[in-house]
Amino acid sequence: MSLIAQLTRHKSIEQLQAEVGTRRDFRRTLGLWQLTAIGLGGIIGVGIFVLAGQQAAANAGPAVALAFVIAGIASAAAALCYAEFAGLIPVTGSAYTYGYAVLGEGVAWLIGWDLLLEYALIVAAVASGWSGYLQNLLAAGGVELPVWAQGAIGTGDGRVFNVIAAAVSLAVSVLLTVRTEWGARFNTVIVAIKVAGVALVIVVGVFYINPANWHPFIPERIFDANGVGHFGFSGVVTAAAVVFFAVFGYDTLTTAAEESKNPQRDLPRAVLLSLGVSMGLYLTISLVLTGIVPYATLANDAPVSNAFQALGLTWVRVAISIAAVCGIISVVFAFMLAAARIWFALARDGLLPAWFAKVHPKYGTPYRPTLILGVVTALAAGALPIGELAELVNIGTLSAFIVICVSILVLRHRQPDLSRTFRTPWVPFTPLVGIGFSIWLVSQLPWITWERFLIWMALGLIVYFGYGIRRSKLAAQR
Repeated sequence: MSLIAQLTRHKSIEQLQAEVGTRRDFRRTLGLWQLTAIGLGGIIGVGIFVLAGQQAAANAGPAVALAFVIAGIASAAAALCYAEFAGLIPVTGSAYTYGYAVLGEGVAWLIGWDLLLEYALIVAAVASGWSGYLQNLLAAGGVELPVWAQGAIGTGDGRVFNVIAAAVSLAVSVLLTVRTEWGARFNTVIVAIKVAGVALVIVVGVFYINPANWHPFIPERIFDANGVGHFGFSGVVTAAAVVFFAVFGYDTLTTAAEESKNPQRDLPRAVLLSLGVSMGLYLTISLVLTGIVPYATLANDAPVSNAFQALGLTWVRVAISIAAVCGIISVVFAFMLAAARIWFALARDGLLPAWFAKVHPKYGTPYRPTLILGVVTALAAGALPIGELAELVNIGTLSAFIVICVSILVLRHRQPDLSRTFRTPWVPFTPLVGIGFSIWLVSQLPWITWERFLIWMALGLIVYFGYGIRRSKLAAQR
């Protein structure tokens, strides 16, 4: 068999659909609202409570709201494509599985390898942001950790390792190992707390908005001592490339397809519902936040709660910190769940050792990938600054979005009459918008991010050609 034939071998959509009813790896326990809560849990978190304020201070000013709009356009186009695939192929694996069915094994492996790193780094980045809010809350009660334990090296004098960030990564991995439905119920509760906290910020904040803080809406472009530009429209685009980290996450719920009670009906609905609610909250809170205090004051680890502290509203600060501490855990939960199931799917298809594709005999969870991810993400969350983590995450996600949008175009050409429970509207316009905006946002990321991403993908090619291409289940069938 030629190399091209090996790289493009794939299971058909019909084969994957036929397998859905026969697979019994997981228990089907998740309904529409639990799936939506996983999506909301994956989207709403560090973006609202940390990145919105930080990017307003560093790059966009009040126009951080515009940055969310730009990032949201790319995310919405991709979400519509995800929704079509979720109804067509309700199988664990998300973009990896969709790519496998349309573009072949080689592309699927690369996107699966990409997603594995992306989701793991999101867990680490979000755990790092969560640590900042918990420490803020503890400080309000007069409790402080030793300086060395407060953050990663490079985030402050004397800081060595972010102990709290590492601890939450390990704790969530244990929770996900025990029972998915227990974790899902816990996640639904904390998502409700998180949304209530965001609503509190909006309801209280509107009474303290000073329109003068919004002028100029897009601050004049400046250059720092290192010659790096900030603000201006290019600064808004740079901020969009970073806050894009905050406007995806709905894809995590598609990795739980085999744990959904009615996946072909509920998955597309949950994808669109979770993104729609989240975008409305992001736009509103970014305008409120930059309206109540000058944007330059938001450059800190807990910008939302500190903004209300500056207004003398200590009780709001405490309430927001509690909501952030509870709510950001749901992001860790959503992406840890997704990463473990991507890893499981790669192993079940033979692209990684089958040892990773064993479910727990009692709990029915992919416990081996989950626990390993808990340890790895704990080390990353403890040792790496959040900014570096977020940039590397974004390039991986945007790459996945490009693959999903391309796959919709290919599938509509190849099988236009295939029965679909949800159809992406305005094809080819919608996927082309997703592709165009994703490429644009990728181009705004710094070169060091590209270097790290290419190193990871090169390592993935070594693993694939050294192991997966010969040992995959499709290879065994030829």
